[in-house]
Amino acid sequence: NHDYLDRFIQSQDSSVVNKFQQKYWKTKQTLIKVTGKKEDEHVVASDADLDAKLEVFHSIQRTCMELLKVIEQYQRRICFLSQEENELGRFLRSQGSQDKTRAGKIMQATGKALCFSSQQRLALRNPLCRLYQEVETFRYRAISDTWLTVNRMEQSRTEYRGALLWMKDISQELDPDTHKQMEKFRKVQAQVRTTKTSFDKLKNDVCQKVDLLGASRCNLLSHVLTTYQVDRSPHLFAYTPLTLNMVFSVGLPKAVLSGRKTNIKGTKENKTLHGGLSVTSQKVGDTVTHVN
Repeated sequence: NHDYLDRFIQSQDSSVVNKFQQKYWKTKQTLIKVTGKKEDEHVVASDADLDAKLEVFHSIQRTCMELLKVIEQYQRRICFLSQEENELGRFLRSQGSQDKTRAGKIMQATGKALCFSSQQRLALRNPLCRLYQEVETFRYRAISDTWLTVNRMEQSRTEYRGALLWMKDISQELDPDTHKQMEKFRKVQAQVRTTKTSFDKLKNDVCQKVDLLGASRCNLLSHVLTTYQVDRSPHLFAYTPLTLNMVFSVGLPKAVLSGRKTNIKGTKENKTLHGGLSVTSQKVGDTVTHVN
């Protein structure tokens, strides 16, 4: 009974000392990492593929935050520009209604074109809001989940490298003929194997999650931006400039218009612009020949 009690106390003491030593070498490895001291080049090289994946993850994390900031700024500027554009359009329509000459009709048409442009610009906010919500959800769920796995992996890597430092320290003073030293070395060696198994599992998890994260982001942006690029943008960036170009062509002097008509072959085309301004044009492109 006394022998059993002595062995139990000795094993408990050994377990406490072992845990203390594990904490010591883990803390030492943490200090090496924080202070930026040079580590074993072979150990660092063995994690080259993992470090490359971590760079990709941090890039995704950073660019998603930047994208959210850009979308917020873009929405604010769209609202501001739309408001200014609408006010200018209303002003031109108001002034044009008081002018009974051709200039008044041009101002009214330009004003309605600007009001239409401001409405189309505001319509861009719907796909932008959806894009913001999708990216924010992606950041809170997918990126956060990967970030937690990366943190667990970093802790496991610190424990593993700390165990390697511990084993290296013991091996430098190892005497094969001493039973206690060999037993201690085997315990440390077992600790290295245990920490390596845990680290390798988390390392594999991180690499897989980063690959899935990159693919998910590509699919997300490809799907969400389709509405913005195809359904909304053409109305604003194609139709409105064409309308304004036609209005500006109407306002050109007759001498310029007659010069533009020289050697032009085509068919006559009637167009009614905003404000009831009728334009009869014989053109290649947008050349205007007569205003009613």
